[in-house]
Amino acid sequence: MNLYQRHILPYARKYRKTLWSTIILGTLTILSAAMLTFVSGYLISRTSERPENILLVYIPVVAVRTFGISRAALRYMERLLGHNAVLKIIADMRVQLYHVLEPQALFIRSRFQTGDLLGTLADDIEHLQDVYIRTLFPTVIGLFLFSFSVIVLAVYDWKFAIIMGLCLAVVAFVYPMTSLYLMKKNQRESKKLHSRLYNTMTEGIFGLRDWMISGRKEQFLFGFLEESHESHEMDKKLAYWQQSRTAQLQIFSGLLVLLVGLWAGQQAAAGSLMPTYIAAFTLVTLPILEGMIPISHAIERLPAYDASLERIDRIHEQNPINEQLANDVSDLANTTLTLTNASYRYDGRAEDAVHNVTLTIRAGEKVAVLGKSGAGKSTLIQLLLGTIKPTEGKVTVNEQTAAKYGDDIFEVMSVLNQKPYLFATTVENNLKLGDSNATVEEVQQVAEQVGLYDMIQSLPAGIKTQMEETGQRFSGGERQRIALGRILLKNTPVVILDEPTVGLDPVTELSLVNTLHQSLLDKTVVWITHHLMGMEKMDRIIFMDDGKIVMDGTHEELLASNERYRQLYALDEGMS
Repeated sequence: MNLYQRHILPYARKYRKTLWSTIILGTLTILSAAMLTFVSGYLISRTSERPENILLVYIPVVAVRTFGISRAALRYMERLLGHNAVLKIIADMRVQLYHVLEPQALFIRSRFQTGDLLGTLADDIEHLQDVYIRTLFPTVIGLFLFSFSVIVLAVYDWKFAIIMGLCLAVVAFVYPMTSLYLMKKNQRESKKLHSRLYNTMTEGIFGLRDWMISGRKEQFLFGFLEESHESHEMDKKLAYWQQSRTAQLQIFSGLLVLLVGLWAGQQAAAGSLMPTYIAAFTLVTLPILEGMIPISHAIERLPAYDASLERIDRIHEQNPINEQLANDVSDLANTTLTLTNASYRYDGRAEDAVHNVTLTIRAGEKVAVLGKSGAGKSTLIQLLLGTIKPTEGKVTVNEQTAAKYGDDIFEVMSVLNQKPYLFATTVENNLKLGDSNATVEEVQQVAEQVGLYDMIQSLPAGIKTQMEETGQRFSGGERQRIALGRILLKNTPVVILDEPTVGLDPVTELSLVNTLHQSLLDKTVVWITHHLMGMEKMDRIIFMDDGKIVMDGTHEELLASNERYRQLYALDEGMS
């Protein structure tokens, strides 16, 4: 389905009466300005003669006042109606976007790059607002003016109307199409550069500490400045064309004014037109052209809307329900995760982040994945979730490629990451993100299961207590327990724990680890961690280094056979 049909036309139909009223008022505004100049031209010419009757001057004076006031009043009403409709449309779009993102709240960080979401909210929504204000309204109004001008001129001289029609077509059609052709590539490239700049900036902010620790701060700054310079140069190129086009259209408009003046003079000489109308017909050309010139700028914005619509569509897009999941949900309890010679290399990197990994995680198995930062743990998780596809080998979930599941992968796997987001609503609503249909009893049962019962009982309104933004009134351990409660309500067979205890004090960490083990007994668990606390309760322990699996075994096996693991375990026990 066409992107405009999905994201523009539904709102245009909903508010069609207001939009059409805005277009009619906009057309009347320019026609009032045209009549103002027409009558003013006639009045100037007429007062230079000796009028036989004072009414020949008085009536045009009144008309000048009338059209001058009506132009301002109509413009005000046009802006009021138009902006009111557009603001309602944008509000509807944001609400719809929120409803799309809300069910994915647990997985925002794994599904979308922060820069993409920021770009969508800061740039794309604004562009779609401009679809109406800067493209739809000026284009339709300009075409109405084109038709009106040719028809009215044909009443006086149909031959000259054809000539003017062809000339005005240059402004209404030729320049807009030429401008669209020339700008399409540059605008899409500009959008791409802006998006990349958003991503670089946000990744740099969130990873500033890592950049500084790794000693690559200068490399980041150089890359950011280079991308900023490229974006700036492209913006300059776009601005130059817009200014150049405007100058060309102004010169062409001046030539058309002269052409109309010559025609009016010839008509007056032939006796077909009163001499007092020469200035009127000449001057009326200016507001008509001013109403048509914006068509070029309006049409050339279409590629920018395309890029914005594509990004929003990627967020809105919901994959069809997977037949395997829909028809045989009971089999999810026996989910098996498999990586076969799987490798993945990020763009611009010389080496694989994950290299030739073969691994099978059976249903109900508890697997810990350890390793230092950059060892490939997070990339491994993204491969399992299907958010990235292996550059070599394959990753399957129940013998089906992980990436093919699309959004349905989250019916199989839940993720508890380091910093789960809590919304400024009640504790109950935050827990029910896992299952919006859960009853109060089910929510309370889950809260007790994750060790939140005493804390909730101490709150002013219990489970109905409002949480502050991002849940700051709660401790780190309590926020993780609420996020765990969401996952238990979601009730997926596989749970991925992405270093959920990072930043917690040892006592809180130990308590949370015990809670995790107790509450996830019937789940398949993949636990990404730096610490070895609780490893004796895991079925298997995998240690990754440079994207490869260098250790694989149970806690007892590795203690007995691997000196490196014994040292790490002893060191970790000493630290805890």
